[in-house]
Amino acid sequence: MKRYFRYQYLLTVLLVGLILSSCGSKKTVTSSADLQYPKREFRGAWIQTAWQGQYKSMNSTQMKAYFTDVLDKFQTAGINAVIFQVRPQADAFYYSELEPWSSFLTGTQGKPMADGFDPLAFLVEECHKRNMELHAWLNPYRVSLSENQVLIKNHMYYQYPDRFVKYGTQIFFDPGIPANRDFICQVVKDIVKRYNVDAIHMDDYFYPYPIAGKPFPDDRSFATYGASQGFDQAHRDDWRRNNVNSLIKEIKETIIVTKPWVRFGISPFGIYRNKRSTPNGTGSNTTGLQNYDDLYADVKLWVKNGWIDYNMPQIYWEIGHKAADYATLVEWWANNNFEQPLYIGQDVKRTMDAVMPSGDNQLAEKMRLSRSYKAVNGNCFWYGQNIVENYRGVTSSLIANYHKYPSLIPAYTHMYRGTPKKVKNVKEKYTEAAHLLVWDRDGEKGDPLAGTYFVVYRFAQGQSENLEDARNIVGITRDTKYPLPYEGGKKKYKYVVTAVDAFHNESKGVAKKLSL
Repeated sequence: MKRYFRYQYLLTVLLVGLILSSCGSKKTVTSSADLQYPKREFRGAWIQTAWQGQYKSMNSTQMKAYFTDVLDKFQTAGINAVIFQVRPQADAFYYSELEPWSSFLTGTQGKPMADGFDPLAFLVEECHKRNMELHAWLNPYRVSLSENQVLIKNHMYYQYPDRFVKYGTQIFFDPGIPANRDFICQVVKDIVKRYNVDAIHMDDYFYPYPIAGKPFPDDRSFATYGASQGFDQAHRDDWRRNNVNSLIKEIKETIIVTKPWVRFGISPFGIYRNKRSTPNGTGSNTTGLQNYDDLYADVKLWVKNGWIDYNMPQIYWEIGHKAADYATLVEWWANNNFEQPLYIGQDVKRTMDAVMPSGDNQLAEKMRLSRSYKAVNGNCFWYGQNIVENYRGVTSSLIANYHKYPSLIPAYTHMYRGTPKKVKNVKEKYTEAAHLLVWDRDGEKGDPLAGTYFVVYRFAQGQSENLEDARNIVGITRDTKYPLPYEGGKKKYKYVVTAVDAFHNESKGVAKKLSL
């Protein structure tokens, strides 16, 4: 009963916040002291499933080994969040009664693995063992890349053909039909309700990338819904943006009433609008495809209204790119994100292939730039396999330099600003196999407002106790224990343990002095 009331309290806080959310933009630059070893930084990597041929050749044992190896290498590289593509094209890399198993999983749409293995369930559990977040990545509208692609016989496309459109060689849900938004929200609710995911994630595929000379074929849905929603032909683009806006808002509301601590994030195309496209010149000094005008994705509105909990623009270009300079875009997004969580999507291959005047690759300068703005709270690396393979030494550089010390994901204080209760009964414990530091969480396991994970700091005798310095973190764990080293039995240390809730708010520390 107590947990029920805490849930209702949290639900009320988040719904009120969604209604009231809107705050001003502010340009802030991070001090040099925070650049090298930030205590809080989102460090993500994408795991792609679309158009990946390796999965269909694996059995469940091989797939578990593959994902375990990927996660182990991510963990070594300092990654603290995994974005896993669970719905590439109206299908599933998880058990679903709404959509078929993905053809990318077994080679045949609708066909499960022989033993019913559920990749999403496995990855959620394995990520949390390593205290990494799992963000379930969905593509909202895409159904197939080709009209010749074989869809399962009972696919929605055959049941409700009027709800889909063909554009180029691809099939899409028509974004203008309200029933399609309702269905996508059902899919989101189903995932959030049944799986312990930390976030729902969508990338840059809203209305499809435009094909020259081919208008998007939504005449029928516009005729049916446009006028009744207050849009005439001259404002058809506004109607399309409103369709996507409605989807984003409804997904956020769906998540709040299902599990209010689960976040909703978007990784949009890297350009919101070009300066020349905006009457007041507020767009970025770029000349590329635009979210607002071409994909009908008004990302700034979503951020301003609190409909998304983090924004992760895909700034995949090089520093000095003529049409879309990385440095220009990082600064633009930092100044136009309404002080909400902002992460930068990095293209590993382009970064490591590009060359600075010094002859070095661009990783060092990109990391410096992304960390130089207080508005930027971390990075996410596309794509994760480059981290696994240590492409051109990128992983080695992260380990040795940029992710040398662990980092907590920045707190989502726009969702909830409280702090969990401190841990209790911190003490050392000996077993036949180990010497441990142990403690008790104050609150129920699974309560989003109690300790979800714990941070262990260590200070040598005489060292000042500074919990804001990442170099003092020796462990981050979801267990209520930490293995202690043996250093001869004569060295004195103070260990401090804090609790961190599901929103990444950290409690005050509880100390224990030990001789090791």
